[in-house]
Amino acid sequence: MEQITWQDFEKVAIRVGTIIEVADFPRAKNPAYQLLIDFGPELGIKRSSAQITKLYTEENLVGKQIVAVVNFPVKQVANFFSECLVLGVVGDDKEIVLLQPDRTVRNGLQIG
Repeated sequence: MEQITWQDFEKVAIRVGTIIEVADFPRAKNPAYQLLIDFGPELGIKRSSAQITKLYTEENLVGKQIVAVVNFPVKQVANFFSECLVLGVVGDDKEIVLLQPDRTVRNGLQIG
């Protein structure tokens, strides 16, 4: 595994947000959802494509707090522009378990 410096880590903006809207994403190459995530007044609402359909339904995602990298460049996935990367643990079977705080916190708080 390649090591990074503390300065490298400080460049990554990892923040907490709340999923406010979920939609199916039929044009994605792999099963995915389109998410709208509220990162608070400083960062606002960001969109993300997430391949989390194996363990999560649209209904149980709305209102869930997640952890995401918010300072990647926008990435086009099919006809959708993803503005952040939702973080999760990738299991052996490629099922993704979302990372989330163990209690509710203010949207936009920095992970560090």
